[in-house]
Amino acid sequence: MAALDTTRITTGSFGLVGRIGATFASVANAAIEWSDARATRNALNSLSDRELEDIGLCRGDIDAVADGRR
Repeated sequence: MAALDTTRITTGSFGLVGRIGATFASVANAAIEWSDARATRNALNSLSDRELEDIGLCRGDIDAVADGRR
């Protein structure tokens, strides 16, 4: 699982460089979230129906779990 440090919060504007950095961080976070959702979806799809039932899921729940809605 990837991690990106987003704990530094700035209160001012750093102009163009700050906006470029913020855009890069936003794109990087989106890519990491997409990758994590894909890995979760693949792992859950590899389970049998019985194994999914053991953890309280069905095949129809996989997308919601991978997207963080459940």
